[in-house]
Amino acid sequence: MKELYLGAAYYPEVWEEEELEKDVARIKEAGLNCVRIGEFAWGKMEPQEGKFDFAWLRAIVEKLYENGICTVLCTPTATPPRWLFTKYPETRMVMHDLIRADVSSRCHTCKTSSVMREKNRIIVTKMAEVFRGHPAVIGWQIDNEIYPYNEGCFCAHCKAAFRGWLKEKFGSIGALNRAWGMARWSLSYDDFADVEPPYPKQWRHPSLRKAWRDFQYAQVKSYVEEQAEILHRFGFGNVGTNMMQHNSMSYCKINEKLDVAQYNHYDPASALADTAFGFDFVRCVKDKPFWVMETQAGWNGSEYAEGGYRPAGACYANTMLPFARGAEMNLYWLLRTHPHGHEMGHGALYSPAGRAYKVTEEVRRAASDLKKCSKFLQNSCIRSEIALHYSSTALNDFESAPLVKGFAYRAALIEKYYAAFRHYNVDVIDTPHELSGYHVLVSPFLATADENGLKERVIAWVKAGGTWIVGPMSDIMDGNVRRYTHSAFGFLEELAGAEVTYQRPIGNDVFRAKWEKGGECALSMWYDAFSCREGTKSLARYTAGEFAPCSAVTERNVGKGRVILVGSVLSHEDILRLIGLPPIAEASGNVTLTRRTGKQSGIIAVETAGARGRLCLDGEYCDLLSGRTLCGEIQLAPYEALVLRK
Repeated sequence: MKELYLGAAYYPEVWEEEELEKDVARIKEAGLNCVRIGEFAWGKMEPQEGKFDFAWLRAIVEKLYENGICTVLCTPTATPPRWLFTKYPETRMVMHDLIRADVSSRCHTCKTSSVMREKNRIIVTKMAEVFRGHPAVIGWQIDNEIYPYNEGCFCAHCKAAFRGWLKEKFGSIGALNRAWGMARWSLSYDDFADVEPPYPKQWRHPSLRKAWRDFQYAQVKSYVEEQAEILHRFGFGNVGTNMMQHNSMSYCKINEKLDVAQYNHYDPASALADTAFGFDFVRCVKDKPFWVMETQAGWNGSEYAEGGYRPAGACYANTMLPFARGAEMNLYWLLRTHPHGHEMGHGALYSPAGRAYKVTEEVRRAASDLKKCSKFLQNSCIRSEIALHYSSTALNDFESAPLVKGFAYRAALIEKYYAAFRHYNVDVIDTPHELSGYHVLVSPFLATADENGLKERVIAWVKAGGTWIVGPMSDIMDGNVRRYTHSAFGFLEELAGAEVTYQRPIGNDVFRAKWEKGGECALSMWYDAFSCREGTKSLARYTAGEFAPCSAVTERNVGKGRVILVGSVLSHEDILRLIGLPPIAEASGNVTLTRRTGKQSGIIAVETAGARGRLCLDGEYCDLLSGRTLCGEIQLAPYEALVLRK
């Protein structure tokens, strides 16, 4: 990590030229050293087909650089100009009602259109030519929050490409019918030409729904990689694409050929502690510092403000937390509230009249504090003994077939599992991620476990000494959203040495369990009851309900390691009991802790609930922000951050 960047999205095309000088002063006044420019400005870059104007953009980039402000340039492919859509209507996506999208907002291009792809290549190449080697440009953002909006494009080109994608995947229509179980309800296809996308407002087949998503995501991946290839060819590094906080479109896949994982989040102040989940995930996508490209300074909004009140101090804590968890950059959306258009209700650092909001003072404070601890952050890193699985495939499996009414995979993962680790370093990883270096792997709700070579890799990792805590609702589907028929699990019964005797996916108050060593074992949401085979022992047993006395949690030694099979959602206390590792320090639940190690080492503590917090230190530490030497039990003020060097 060479430098820390704090900045905002800036849209100079919105403002009159005389405002530039004032906005540069505002950027410096807020303590920012970076801006993001260009993502929606294609119309000004190419006002007529083939007639380009980048002089205004280059002049702005250079003016900013003269004032110590770096630039992340954006490719403008989320908002092609109206002339392009008018002349080439096939570039506009077709909605699920088979009506072409109106040119009224953004992100309405067809990702399959060869014309759209060609126009993208032209504008990106022209930008790369103009800014090649420019020292002000520290990186690129491709497109904006790119995603198959409105469930993707349903045009004839996309349908044909989808059918071709299915044919390449399955080889024959018979293989597809078998994989999806289409004999049920007499749904079997006679030909790939018969396959229609899953139109909304119909009871759509889960396998078809997931396949359609996978296809759309593959189109987006190639759409992004085409642009990245051009930028790389011109010698640019730090190329990425800013993605929202869900993992529906696999972060691992989309970032495969990109340089830096870029991340947007707009969590309300009430969810600040859970915001770290995204940081712990995106840090692991490239195993290097990540960039936060968008977060709100004050409030969210579109035509009106929304997102709830952010108490004084929440913006400061929201700024310090990503850097604690491995960010290299944090950008606010946005520098200055738009005076017109779709997002006049969104908060910013400055009003349309250019006046600072109260929250700007917190940004200025964060900028000052980041300078105080920048060397510590640059010379330390995060090492985790614990990994928590967050699977793109599982997310889409459960989106297509949740099995439990109201089940939301990401929310459940955060609330039921991640929240237990607020005083631990934890890596949140998808299934392609390397497992070496971890002592404990936690895999709840991992619907599809036999993918990306995980089955073979996790068995080898366990045999080498790892502890795998797996379940509930794990290893229950293949990649086509199909339940296994040879067993309750794909391979877990054999590996864990425990057979599923009963299974119930309906939460109620009937089931109770106790640990074999004593004490209640709280259960919820999903209930598997196990019979232990030879060599497997019960850790917790049902004591009430129809499953008694079957096991709710089992353990089996495999090589030098262990597999702990969990049949229900446990309490945070019981999860930590199974983990068996000490926390970074003793602290109150409203304090999030991060241990940093390397050339320098220490602890970063952030209070996340707007209340007084408590932290107990095992020795003397220097707080780099205040200069105080701290030890023993200390108090944190609401939304306070401590950067404690050992």
